Amino acid sequence: MLSSDERLRYKRQLIMHDVGEEGQLKLRKTKVLVIGAGGLGSPVLFYLTAMGIGTIGIVDSDNVDLSNLQRQILHDTNKIGVNKVKSAKESLERLNPHINLVEYPFRITKNNCVPLISDYDIIVTALDNLTTRYLVNETCVSLRKPLVEAGVAGWEGLATTIIPGKSPCYRCIFPTMPEENEGEIGLIGCLPGVLGTIQAMEVVKLVLKLGNTLTNRLLVFDGLELTFSEFKMERNMNCPVCGNI
Repeated sequence: MLSSDERLRYKRQLIMHDVGEEGQLKLRKTKVLVIGAGGLGSPVLFYLTAMGIGTIGIVDSDNVDLSNLQRQILHDTNKIGVNKVKSAKESLERLNPHINLVEYPFRITKNNCVPLISDYDIIVTALDNLTTRYLVNETCVSLRKPLVEAGVAGWEGLATTIIPGKSPCYRCIFPTMPEENEGEIGLIGCLPGVLGTIQAMEVVKLVLKLGNTLTNRLLVFDGLELTFSEFKMERNMNCPVCGNI
């Protein structure tokens, strides 16, 4: 049952015929792991918390830096030097005290990836590290965990949703991992807000089993032209990660 506070808080969702109390309770029972509490992670975490996802794990090893604040809206000037997970939790607790926020103030590695991801229903990557992105993809495939992906650079971003065994995995879409960019990548500050909000929408649709998610599709956003392009994607049955499932 929802409390009186929750009923008022989620009123606009409860009056939707395809959400209602049953849907809101599904959201409350769901556990989502968000890997990255920066540019993409900020809107994802804000909206998942606001909409009532019951348990949210937050992974990030970095501390807040002044140069982050142009796009990482979870944090503020007073949080400079604070670990991003701690900073994020403080902001999100003020937004919605009903959410169980779990802190993981460290980097995902081969040693901790499986036990960390296995405890969650849906995984969201909000990363700028390619090595970790491929590692998370492999782990989600092996554990059969839905993965909501996005990336941003410059004025452009992309997003897709991966359902292991039913849609192409990240390795199918990008077979060869590019070399890590040693320098910083420029991007306009509001761009992560567009893609991160799409990721949050994908999570809710997965939980409620509504609509058409970005499975088997790659969505590309061009901020300068203000256009969305969609590319149909197919599984690579010879993919070394997901070809055998």
